Amino acid sequence: MRASSKSHDVAVVGELYVDHVFSGFEAWPAPGVEIVTDDYTRELGGGAATTACGLARLGRSVRLIGLIGAADAPWIGQRLAGFGVAADGLRLVADGVTGVTLSVSTREDRSFFTHLGVNRELAAALATAETAAELAGARHVHFALPLPRAVAERLLPVLRRAGCTTSLDVGYQPDWLADPANTATLAQIDHFLPNEKEAELWCGAPGEEAFFAHAARLGLVRPLLKLGARGAAAEEGGRRDRAQPPAVAALDTTGAGDAFDAGFIDALLDGVPLAQRLGRACVVGALSTRAAGALSALPTSDDVKAVHDHASVP
Repeated sequence: MRASSKSHDVAVVGELYVDHVFSGFEAWPAPGVEIVTDDYTRELGGGAATTACGLARLGRSVRLIGLIGAADAPWIGQRLAGFGVAADGLRLVADGVTGVTLSVSTREDRSFFTHLGVNRELAAALATAETAAELAGARHVHFALPLPRAVAERLLPVLRRAGCTTSLDVGYQPDWLADPANTATLAQIDHFLPNEKEAELWCGAPGEEAFFAHAARLGLVRPLLKLGARGAAAEEGGRRDRAQPPAVAALDTTGAGDAFDAGFIDALLDGVPLAQRLGRACVVGALSTRAAGALSALPTSDDVKAVHDHASVP
């Protein structure tokens, strides 16, 4: 399928959640200690929703694919519409419960408590010819979930034949990252987007050098590592590039890695060199931390351009 025949820029696939976000804490409490905050937000969550909304804010046409409980459809549809993302790619489960996540954040880090809900049924929904055809209508397909190997074997060759580029952010999934069977999936994916904790689980050792050495041993041609407040590093064509985020007054880091993914994919679709992809991704990720919740501070293209113009970010 040629790019000119594609119906949208990006299809984002993944787990969807209703997030309850508590932020503004100075430090994590000791066991048995209660701490109080006035900063609470109910938000649409999950990496797929954040990346999809981030891409739409950057001006991309996006189709979001996932499962939700039917009772939450009106609120979720309204929230997505506010970012220019249609809800018609969502599958409604009549008697199911949308996934729920409790997010607790300090200025430096965050922790999550999650109920999977109908997300447990997502792998089966992806293993259909209908879904494959739907995804093939995009220029790029981003997976924000621990993509099961059986699904990857069936789906990724279809997408490659359709001319789609692909990316994968599995999140913090120790079992998936430690399973050697998923090495074959990473070899089929164009861009694997782990953070440092996820990379350590994958390669069995901490640090940037350990990650890139492991990626080289396994034959990954475009390894990328998100480094949080230190930015990101990636290799392509035998060269390693890196970028740092701009200084921002960070309030909540929830979803910053998923916003980074949006910035990276947006730059990838523009066909810019790796250093510029990393630079734009770092800007989008950093700007997303300015408000509580993963969606509230997602930047527009004008926001990103202003940072580039002011700071000469690559």
